Amino acid sequence: MNGEEVFTELPWFYTGLAAYMLATLLAVYGVVRARSGPAGAAVTRTYESAVLLLITAGVLLLTISLAVRWLRIGHGPFVNLFELLISQLFSLGLVYAIAYWRLPVIRPTAVVVMPVLLLMGAWVLMIEPVDSAYPPTYYNKWLWAHVGFGKFFLAFCLVGAGLAGIILMRGIQRLAPFFRSLPPDKVLDHLAWRFMILALIFDSLMLIAGAVWAQDAWGRYWAWDALETSSFLNWLFIGAALHARLTYRIPIRVGALAIIGIFVFAFFTYFGTPFVSEAAHKGVI
Repeated sequence: MNGEEVFTELPWFYTGLAAYMLATLLAVYGVVRARSGPAGAAVTRTYESAVLLLITAGVLLLTISLAVRWLRIGHGPFVNLFELLISQLFSLGLVYAIAYWRLPVIRPTAVVVMPVLLLMGAWVLMIEPVDSAYPPTYYNKWLWAHVGFGKFFLAFCLVGAGLAGIILMRGIQRLAPFFRSLPPDKVLDHLAWRFMILALIFDSLMLIAGAVWAQDAWGRYWAWDALETSSFLNWLFIGAALHARLTYRIPIRVGALAIIGIFVFAFFTYFGTPFVSEAAHKGVI
């Protein structure tokens, strides 16, 4: 094959990433304009529609990129880090676009969420887009359930982290005016933890589906390999944070820090552990 045949998915990826970048810039500009008062808030609502349109365009372009690659190499984006990152850029963008559309209160969180997606996109640009071989153990219907639940888990964590980021930024005197049109921190805190409850539900489903897949693939439900251990710790952290939030009424900003910490840990579990571990999850057997 020549270079044009091998890398046909890349132009679609680049264009999708460009749409995400424009959405980020407009989101920041809209928040800055909101500082000018009611007139600025009206302008912000106009920009929010453009941000939603650009995020949606980015998701559609990434869908095409994934489809082209899938058709070219013959399997889904589940194996190497290049595929996994593009797949997550698609799924995180999709879930966030739906939440952004349905819940106007979270729209300013784009100034937190979209830079995270751009960081992932920049990471993809530094990775060689090599093709991957599909391991025999991946021909299993439970893989789809395991991966699907995991994508929702990480997406809900990201939305929660976006709300937590706004709460923390409003605690800084210079940044507070940019978000004064939003409801009180108590409302944002309540909504953020609702997303973390959803994250816990889908994290639990991901672990269960993964255990069933492991039994079919390797003849055991659990082996305490690096990724399984890290995933279980993530589940414990979410459960402990929710327990502390509901039982001890921890301060709102402490809760926001906990949510961001959970997302960071989940991020490194997804995009770090599988690629430094020689366990079966790495996709080599």
